[in-house]
Amino acid sequence: MLVTLSELLKDAKEEKYAVGAFNVPNLEAIRGVIQAAEELESPVILQHAEVHENLIGLEEIGPIMLQYAKAAKVPVAVHLDHGASYEMCVKAIRLGFTSVMYDASSKEYELNLEETKEIVKIAHAAGVSVEAELGHIFTSAVGGGEGRGSDSSDDYEDLEDVYTDPDLAKEFVEATGVDCLAIGFGTVHGIYLKEPKLDLNRILQIKEKIDVPFVMHGGSGVSEENYRTAIKNGICKINYYTYMNKAAGKAVQECLENNTEDAVFFDELSLKATAAMKDNVKAALEIFMKP
Repeated sequence: MLVTLSELLKDAKEEKYAVGAFNVPNLEAIRGVIQAAEELESPVILQHAEVHENLIGLEEIGPIMLQYAKAAKVPVAVHLDHGASYEMCVKAIRLGFTSVMYDASSKEYELNLEETKEIVKIAHAAGVSVEAELGHIFTSAVGGGEGRGSDSSDDYEDLEDVYTDPDLAKEFVEATGVDCLAIGFGTVHGIYLKEPKLDLNRILQIKEKIDVPFVMHGGSGVSEENYRTAIKNGICKINYYTYMNKAAGKAVQECLENNTEDAVFFDELSLKATAAMKDNVKAALEIFMKP
C-alpha cells in the first residue's frame, strides 16, 4: 500500500517508534525489504539515493519501487534520498514518489533555507512530503553508502560547528515548512571505524524547540541501546543501508566459497543476496518498531 512519508511518521511520532528507510538500488534489495516488512507487518520506506544513479537511474528503478509499494500488504512510502538538485526532486515527484529529501546541508544556511523552501512549495502542491537536512552527518571512508566524500569527528575542532543547532533548527523548520528534519548528532554514513560518540541529548534539545519528526542518517552500525534512546528522544525515521548491503555481499561470498561444483549460477546468488538482506532488515525493523 503506497502512502506518504508524513502519514508514516505521524503515527511513529505518536506511538514512539521509528520507521526503517532502506536504499534499494537493485531488485534484490527491494524484494528483501518488502518481504521483511510484510513478515513483521511493519510499515517501511523504500529509498533511492541520488548518488546511486551510477548503479541504476531513478527513471529505471523508480517505477519498480512504486510497483512493489503499491502491491505490498503493509504501508510503504517511496522516497528520494539525498536529492541534491531541483531537477532530481521534480523528476521523483513526477514519477509518483510520495516524498523527497532535498539536501542542501553542505551549502550556506541561508541558501539551504531558501532552496528547501522552494522545493517544499512544489512538493506540497503535489501532495508530496519533504525531508531536509540541517547540520552535518559524517561519512566513513569505508562503505559510505549514500554519503558524499569522507570525514569524521576528528576532522573538526569544535563539533558545535557540525551538529544541528536547536535554535537554527526551529527557524529553519518554521521558515521552510518541511515535514521532517534530518539532524546531525554524531552518526556516520557507512561503516563505523570506531565506536560512535552520539550526542543523543541533542535530539531532546531540538525537540524542545520544534514539533516535527526527526530523521537519523547513518543508521547502520548503531547499537541497539543507542537506537532505542534516539527513538525515545524523538527519532522517527532511521536510514539504513550499509549493513544490509554488506550482508548480501557476505552471503554471495560464502555461496561462492562453499560451492564445489564447476558452475555457479547467478540466479542462486541473487536469491542468497535477497534472503540475506531480508534477514538483516528484519533484525533492524524489530529494533526500530519497539516503543
